[in-house]
Amino acid sequence: MPTLDDPVEVGSLTLPNRLYRAPLLECAGNGDGAVDTLIQDLEPGAATGAGLLCQGATIVRGEGGCAAPGMTRVHDPEFVAELERLTDRIHEHGSHVFCQLEHGGLRSMETWHAEYRAEHPHLEQLAVSRPPWQLRLLDRLGFLEFSPRVLSTQEVRELARDFARAGARAIDAGYDGVHVAGANMGIVQQFLSPFYNRRDDEFADGVRFLELLHDEFRDRAGDAPLVTKIPVETPSPQVVRRRIDADDAVVIAERLAETGYDALAPVETSVVWDMSIVRGEYPARAWGESSLQPAYNAAFGGRLRTEAVKLGNRVESLFYGFEPAWNADVARRIRDAVDVPIMLEGGIRERGRIDRLLGESCDLVGMARPFYAEPKLPARLLGEVPESTSALCANCNNCTVPQVTAEPGRCRTPSVVRERARRERAGEYETGR
Repeated sequence: MPTLDDPVEVGSLTLPNRLYRAPLLECAGNGDGAVDTLIQDLEPGAATGAGLLCQGATIVRGEGGCAAPGMTRVHDPEFVAELERLTDRIHEHGSHVFCQLEHGGLRSMETWHAEYRAEHPHLEQLAVSRPPWQLRLLDRLGFLEFSPRVLSTQEVRELARDFARAGARAIDAGYDGVHVAGANMGIVQQFLSPFYNRRDDEFADGVRFLELLHDEFRDRAGDAPLVTKIPVETPSPQVVRRRIDADDAVVIAERLAETGYDALAPVETSVVWDMSIVRGEYPARAWGESSLQPAYNAAFGGRLRTEAVKLGNRVESLFYGFEPAWNADVARRIRDAVDVPIMLEGGIRERGRIDRLLGESCDLVGMARPFYAEPKLPARLLGEVPESTSALCANCNNCTVPQVTAEPGRCRTPSVVRERARRERAGEYETGR
């Protein structure tokens, strides 16, 4: 059985070990300091030994499509060329870096962020089909505001090309591969999901979008690694009857592996934006932070709506408590069905559990929120360490909610911050590769 320290091949690339930093919001934007912010966020993981780092969701077009404030866009060749400073820094440490490509579609800020919508009244959401009735009801109740434009067949093809063009630019800038954001309610999941996709053209088969994206990417970037997430919509609310179940996900995975995707990351995720992807505690500290209240109100459209979102978040926490390795079962099923590496993330914290999962449920193991708590986490997990070695992340989600206000991702739980500082003073992050 492989261990976390063993190398692994992803397409044409050999990674020095099987630990990766899963995609996270860096909130770097595209301003003058964007590249420096990305270096600050990503380099510590490379310097301490992670085999792969995935830059968080980056938007493939110059306007619209951002699911959260501060997302970086990679539509501009001049800006993407500047990212070579980042990729060079990662490579200096012997690590590799993928760029995750995204477009929010119906989940974009122009749907849910009141202040952003007011500042960009001309923006429409790109839609795979007319929004489902459940989302139209939320629109009528005032929680969301839709002005969707359903993509024509030709516009879908052009969107796939924009993903491919952005990916090819990233490869030219030194990124080692491209990670397509196929879940978390982004537009790729919207193509795959029967909840969203009611089309009557060739893209009624949502996998067709990812197949076309693959072909366009290969034409521009050759054999550079291309990976994607596969959504499994089992956590969706009971009012959702049409969803991707585990059997559907296996079929999607088989088709994408046959198409030529180099690795797949199965994840359980709802058809709406909720805590199914960040399972853990209700983030009371973050919601109660007084300095953020004006920004919350601006994002959600006033104090009453903010209180309603808080209440919804509290209810969600009752259904989506922390569960170790919550994607492992579906990952195992897909790994048995395909011959490409499976990337597993979601609730993985301990070295002993990691080594048990490798070779059984997955071929690589990723973590997201734990890197907010410990940017140099690989130093403690790699090498001959006790099985009980675990990430410090408390699964409290205080790092996630403030990001709706454009706050950077960082741990906001004092006990975790203090423990990280103690370990830093003790030299526990100095091991490196």
